[in-house]
Parts: sequence; structure tokens; C-alpha cells
Amino acid sequence: MAVRSQAPMLLIGPTGAGKSFLARRIYELKRSRHQMQGRFVEVNCATLRGDGAMSTLFGHIKGAFTGAQNARDGLLRAADGGMLFLDEIGELGADEQAMLLKAIEEKRFFPLGSDKEVESDFLIIAGTHRDLRSRVAEGLFREDLYARINLWTFDLPGLVGRREDIEPNIDFELERHAREHGQMVRFNLEARRRYLAFASSSEAAWLGNFRELSASITRMATLADSGRIDEAQVEEEIDRLRYAWGLAQPDDGLNRLLGENLVMDLFDRLQLKAVLDVCRQADSLSDAG
Repeated sequence: MAVRSQAPMLLIGPTGAGKSFLARRIYELKRSRHQMQGRFVEVNCATLRGDGAMSTLFGHIKGAFTGAQNARDGLLRAADGGMLFLDEIGELGADEQAMLLKAIEEKRFFPLGSDKEVESDFLIIAGTHRDLRSRVAEGLFREDLYARINLWTFDLPGLVGRREDIEPNIDFELERHAREHGQMVRFNLEARRRYLAFASSSEAAWLGNFRELSASITRMATLADSGRIDEAQVEEEIDRLRYAWGLAQPDDGLNRLLGENLVMDLFDRLQLKAVLDVCRQADSLSDAG
């Protein structure tokens, strides 16, 4: 479909499911086939408000509003000949929706404050975690715009619905860490088996989807000694994830000292654990500092 169609696409899925990543891959595929020469332009519509939303998307002329000291082209013009990815399109206001519909259908629109139309020929991919049909029924999203972007619709499940993607993404994250930090990090064999078994189990909630998996791998890779993630690190990370998901208190030995019912801020708890670890490894109070 990606190489056969120039029609808009709609990607539906929770935050962190990979909508932005998939949109960029579609762009790269089209560009490799010489179907697209322009840029890949991305914006999260949830960050757009008021005159700033209009200006960001459609541009403005000098003096269009207070503070507009210079003209601005806007993202739609920046995407001319390329692809525009509008993530969380369901958050756009009514005025922006109306102007976007015209821009998609006619490839022309008015910058904010201008009486002269400009042109931009772009392919649009929209992303959302909302049920746009319900928002149409509630009057919060234009029915004609929904119909226009709904020709090709793809549902991206969260990570818990795509557990077969966990293992290759572990390797992907380690390779990315190596590129960014100049150091290759690998799991010990048993450590990898243990982490993968937990990550793929029904116990793993992955509330943040692929972003949370990425953060988890990054933590272990950053703390790995000699470029190796061992079983002890994996167990610490599993405890951290369980705690973050509300499944368990971290098993750090503090409950035996402080009592099971003591409620403590996680940051304070980690600090106290670090102090105790230093003390336990020191031969004397002076050595512990």
C-alpha cells in the first residue's frame, strides 16, 4: 500500500506504540522508490494551541498577531513534496481542522493574516490514540476530515499485544545505545534469557509501550560494567519495573530494617539503599565516610 498509494493514512494506537516510527519508515520507503523528494515533517497536535497552532501549521505573515515580527512559512509548506505526520490529530481545534481539510483536498491554504493563498503538495499521515468515530459523534472532530484521512487505517497494538517484537527491539535498543555512546553492550546469556522471559510474560505491563522498553534497556546498558549486562542487573531492573507498575515493593533489603508497612518516597529509598550498600562494603565507619 505504501508504494502504491498517495492517499492519507491514519495510524491508531496508544502512546509509545510506534506510530511516529512507522510513519518515518513509510516515508523512507517512498523516498527510496523516488516517489517523494521533500522532507519528513512531524508535529504533535496536542502541543498546538490558539494562534500558535495556526501559525505552526499554516504559517503567518508579518504582523498577523501580536509578536509576529517576521513572516513564517509553517509546517505544511515545509512538507511540500514530502510527508507531514500529524500525531494526535484528534486534539486539533475546529478552525485548524477546517483549514487542514482544505489543504489536503486542494493543496492550497491561507497563512494566518494573509489574503493570498499558498500551495503545498504533501502526503499526510495522521496518528491518534483516540477513537475518532466517537469524537465525530460528540461533535469534537469534523466528519468530512475524518472521512478524508480514513482511506487507509492501521491499528498498532501496544507492546503487550506484540510480544514477538520485544526480542528484536532489545537488539535494536542496544545497537542504538552503541551508536550514541560509542560502546557496544551485550547481555550475558542467562541475563538475556531472564530478562526476555520476564519482558514477554503476562506479568510485564509495559504501560509506556516501546518507550518504556527503550528506557529499560538504556538503564541497564548505561550501568553495565565492561559492556556486559549480568543477572544481578537484570533482577534489579525487573524489581524496578514491577515497582513502577505497582506489582511489588522493590526487594532491596530495606523492608527487613525499616518494617514492611513503612511508606517511603522511591527517590529517598534509592538514596538510603545506596548509603547502606557503601556501609556494608566498608571496613569501618571512617572508610564509609
